Amino acid sequence: MIRKVLPLAAILALTFSAAASHAQENPVTALDKQLSRIDLGVSGVGVFNRNTSGAVVATGSENTGQVVGNEPSNTLGALVTIRYVAKPLVGLEFNYGFARYTDNYSNVPGIAPSIGVQTRVNEYTVGYLFTPAHPIFGYQPFVSAGAGSTAFKPTAGGGLGFPEQARATYYYSAGLQREYFSEHFGFRASFRQVFYLAPDFGQNFLTIKQHTITSEPTLGFYLKF
Repeated sequence: MIRKVLPLAAILALTFSAAASHAQENPVTALDKQLSRIDLGVSGVGVFNRNTSGAVVATGSENTGQVVGNEPSNTLGALVTIRYVAKPLVGLEFNYGFARYTDNYSNVPGIAPSIGVQTRVNEYTVGYLFTPAHPIFGYQPFVSAGAGSTAFKPTAGGGLGFPEQARATYYYSAGLQREYFSEHFGFRASFRQVFYLAPDFGQNFLTIKQHTITSEPTLGFYLKF
């Protein structure tokens, strides 16, 4: 028995010694540990805007009470997300979204039957990220929610000379992701909804003070440090 155990013990000792030596040569630093919790995601986004309408309510408008409709066009955009997962169930994310579309206003008082304001739309939001400890059927689910700001920036050519405007923004998202090829690369899909006050670009005759929703299915990839 001793003759059988000694060779096995020697092999285990050599194995642990080699592992310890490798760990000493490549120690995991505090910076490495923090970087391993961060990922960068880039996704394509379908931007589907809800139509709204309401009575003009701005102080000083001569046409207060007239109903104006806002029918934004739908388009494609992009979403860049930086995530920090401290541990399962505890994480943070920062989102930057970009799209370009036209806000179409109908029944505009004293101006025209309808006008279109072409605008660039930039979302800046921060949220709490909830990630379960274990994948489900190989896919890692996630849920997030947060708040920030959306900036509406009329274009030089089609923005009618209107000024930029920012709106307080709230969002939630839910989706799945999965690693491919390595632990540093994966694909991600989600569905988001973004809530904000419909833009009026500071124009009294467009101020209807109605909240609206943008629905965003997303598909993209992420890189993990």
